[in-house]
Amino acid sequence: MSSKVYFDKVADEWDDMRQGFFSEAVREKAYEMATVEAGKIAADIGAGTGFVTQGLLQKGLKVIAIDQSDEMLSCIKSKFSTSDLLECRQGVAESLPIDDGTIDYVFANMYLHHVESPLIAIQEMVRILKPGGKLVITDLDEHSFEFLITEQFDRWMGFKREDVISWFEAAGLKNVSIDCAGGNCCAESSCGSESASISIFAAYGEK
Repeated sequence: MSSKVYFDKVADEWDDMRQGFFSEAVREKAYEMATVEAGKIAADIGAGTGFVTQGLLQKGLKVIAIDQSDEMLSCIKSKFSTSDLLECRQGVAESLPIDDGTIDYVFANMYLHHVESPLIAIQEMVRILKPGGKLVITDLDEHSFEFLITEQFDRWMGFKREDVISWFEAAGLKNVSIDCAGGNCCAESSCGSESASISIFAAYGEK
């Protein structure tokens, strides 16, 4: 099963599943690092059912939500159907459906460990940023819980923070920093024989 098929399958349950994985503290840390301002344009990459998007809309930003899963995007559209600040687009890591240099903030929460090439994904996110635009990625620190690959179709078992910093710099970002996002990502294997608690980082850079 591919990650797209997996996320299509769990879309209707994802909000409940997500609450068990990580808390609102993660997105609040991302917003704080980016110093988000109402009226600006943000892209939520790998938006899922709109965890990051929701907070941005509440703060008065226009949001372009990108996901490869049609089912996830359907959930977002349904949840925020009354908002005129939201636009949903289907897209993949290597080719985001957004023009060059048009976005003030790019956020990607728990997205990077699902992509084939983290550096290419980061370069794509940098491409769509305006000069002076800000990228914040929140994701898993390196871990050893293999059931997340077999059950949740992760491609990467988290990341070393020094690797993330080097990718940001290689993509041309400046003032790069990385910090704890707050709390851990918690998950339990389907057979109940193993559970994971993994620290979450928040990485920041400016174009």
